[in-house]
Amino acid sequence: MSRRAIGLISGHVSVRGAREHNLRNIDVDIPRDSLVVFTGVSGSGKSSLVFATLYAEAQRRYLESVAPYARRLFDQLGTPAVDSVEGMPPAIALQQQRGTSTPRSSVGSITTISNLVRMLYSRAGIYPTGADPLPADAFSRNTVDGACPTCRGQGSVHTVTERSLVPDPSLSIREGAITAWPVAWHGQNLRDISVTLGFDIDAPFDSLSAEDRRWLLFTEEQPQVPVYAGFSAKEVKQAMRRKDEPSYMGTFTSAKRHVLHTFANSSSVHHRRRAAAHLISRQCRSCGGKRLRREALAVTFAGLDIAEFARVPLRRLALLLNDSAAAASSVPEDEHTVVLNRILPDMRTRLETLLDLGLGYLTLEREAPSLSPGELQRLRLATQIRSNLFGVVYVLDEPSAGLHPADTESLLRALVRLKAAGNSLFVVEHEPDVIRRADWIVDVGPGAGQHGGRILYSGPVNGLSGVRESETAKHLFATSSDTRRTVRRAESHITLRNVSCNNLHGVTVSFPVGLLTTVTGVSGSGKSSLVSQALTQLLGAVVGREAAVAELDDALTEASFTVVHGAVEFDQARIKRLVQVDQAPIGRTPRSNLATYTGLFDAVRRLFAETPMAKARGYTAGRFSFNVVKGRCARCEGQGAIFVELLFLPGVYSRCPDCGGSRYNTKTLEVRLQGKSIAEVLQMTVDDAARFFSAHALLYRTLEVLRDVGLGYLTLGQPATELSGGEAQRIKLARELRRVTRGTTLYVLDEPTTGLHPSDVKRLLVHLHQLVDAGNTVVMVEHDMLAAASSDWIIDMGPGAGEEGGNVVATGTPESVANVAESRTAKYLARALEHSATARGAPTRRRGVSRV
Repeated sequence: MSRRAIGLISGHVSVRGAREHNLRNIDVDIPRDSLVVFTGVSGSGKSSLVFATLYAEAQRRYLESVAPYARRLFDQLGTPAVDSVEGMPPAIALQQQRGTSTPRSSVGSITTISNLVRMLYSRAGIYPTGADPLPADAFSRNTVDGACPTCRGQGSVHTVTERSLVPDPSLSIREGAITAWPVAWHGQNLRDISVTLGFDIDAPFDSLSAEDRRWLLFTEEQPQVPVYAGFSAKEVKQAMRRKDEPSYMGTFTSAKRHVLHTFANSSSVHHRRRAAAHLISRQCRSCGGKRLRREALAVTFAGLDIAEFARVPLRRLALLLNDSAAAASSVPEDEHTVVLNRILPDMRTRLETLLDLGLGYLTLEREAPSLSPGELQRLRLATQIRSNLFGVVYVLDEPSAGLHPADTESLLRALVRLKAAGNSLFVVEHEPDVIRRADWIVDVGPGAGQHGGRILYSGPVNGLSGVRESETAKHLFATSSDTRRTVRRAESHITLRNVSCNNLHGVTVSFPVGLLTTVTGVSGSGKSSLVSQALTQLLGAVVGREAAVAELDDALTEASFTVVHGAVEFDQARIKRLVQVDQAPIGRTPRSNLATYTGLFDAVRRLFAETPMAKARGYTAGRFSFNVVKGRCARCEGQGAIFVELLFLPGVYSRCPDCGGSRYNTKTLEVRLQGKSIAEVLQMTVDDAARFFSAHALLYRTLEVLRDVGLGYLTLGQPATELSGGEAQRIKLARELRRVTRGTTLYVLDEPTTGLHPSDVKRLLVHLHQLVDAGNTVVMVEHDMLAAASSDWIIDMGPGAGEEGGNVVATGTPESVANVAESRTAKYLARALEHSATARGAPTRRRGVSRV
């Protein structure tokens, strides 16, 4: 039977001529009603096939049935570059993205369990004698009827003072005296508005009248005034007198209004943290921090008010509801028990699904911005399992990311349930345990970027073993892998004493200096609390946290809000610098890219400025930046695309007709370096650029490091907004690796293997060991057992998650921790060690294990 005929058989999705991104005009047939896993090295084209082609085509077809004006409400992916996709059912994508969740979004709202809880308290709660029944909305902090009127549902009362808004009143407004105002363009906008309003922004702030200072900082007024950008106060007065056309109309916002609004509503942890620095906060006395009106808090269920109910971990909450259901079934039926019998079964079923997905350590009140992308994806997956949909394709992006191997087993059971309900699952995945459970594998590769984009294999799992080109096959069917190194011994330790943070209570633990330490444990066991919060905050306060934060200003996390109690002891001669390498974005706009973040762009622009043509024309390095007026395309202003408004349809970005998407004007593009324009250089992959700049030592060094951490497939001009969290983390790591190491640095990494194929994990581990060989210390939080088996020392947290975790279960070498019966990591670590050839040699003395 021909391949084309196979594709038309009922039960398959037939793809012909897929060319999205790096896909090479591929044809592939994928079975429906199956668990299909798409594998391949990072950047091979898996996501291009699954999300940019299959899911995009399914979405496009669905939106064709939607009224044109309604399509504008959807975040459309566009029409994929493919000849045909036949047999594709409706699709639902569950991706690793935070979305636009605000602090008012929580585990309860994402799963819709909060709706049931409010109904439970409204209809079946125990009211004080004589109290009137309350509607369900009265139990929500997001409604006027429910929110505490004093704190407006925040739980804390925040205020500001002149000193908190203006730390240094000797500065002028132009010099940044009002630090509470936003930075960049928005801050300049407010300064320009202040000039129009008649304030002297060049005088020291404390020289302004008390009335003027109060108005600028505290007014609730928001006047809209003409703005003459770049004009002096005198020029503004003259322009207004002449009634000249302003640059635009600007709206004034006081420092207080900006800070309070940002802190309460922004979905950006960075912006909220910046706002919080200007606040004076205390717990709301009216609600005791519970965010609701007193009338709602007076209603109880199982002896708990609704705020206390939302703070109970889901695992314990399930037991509480089981007891309540049993009690309700043993009494005569009345209005109260009827409500319980209707609501409790639904709540219990939803909670069981969440527990099956390893999320029992969460609480209903846990805020969405504090959740990891993996936790968010599993919460959405739980909602889909409960929806009982039939005949759809669920498209998942590495659902095992951030999961301990024990939790991965729970995830697989959930996926099997979805498939058994009559659905198809198309999963992009690197985790071998998930791949082995697939009904069908589509392996893409063999390499990344231009070296990938081909279908190496499509069929049952075992058939992949015979595909020599497949990197996946090498790891999936390998009997051993060399992941160990020569034995190292710690010269000193970083000791945290009596640490309390989240679910850590009085923990004392030591991190060996000069070793690679991996902190393991199930999801929610306290790993990140110990490392990303306690270790970095306590140590950073001693070695100069300001310097560390300055390097991490674009990578702030929810950990910044957590208060850590405890003490730290270490040899300050051995640890002089702290570098935290996380998965936060390296930039927030498309103008930030790989080249600008790593400093490559500066070096490249200098080379262009040194060419004969550039010198003859008087071009400096700045000419070759698409952010500079002289060099960029005037029409698209260096964006490479223009936004086109369409009537009744969503607006679209179209390639700029003047520069063809190059971002630069014609004169700039005429300058050539080895025959290439600046735009062509930015379009090069890291692999291509390494060959192109092989004669330039500093450039080549940076490019080689990027290749070594598995990023050779990215282009130099790859926008920061298109990078995954794992890619962003590896770019940060590459920037550190290229530096001349001082040998006294502590590197803290949070799951650096996320999104990496096993072959890329091995390459990353080589570099981490090189950092340690140079005298540095590396501590990483990890779930990948290959990485754990490669480390010098392991600290295993647990034994469970949430309130069942927060303890140090074991510390020691990987071999010794693998023998600790109390550790849930032990058996998976032992399995990894069995497949790992011991390259350390025969140590004369094995370091022991400490059991806590």
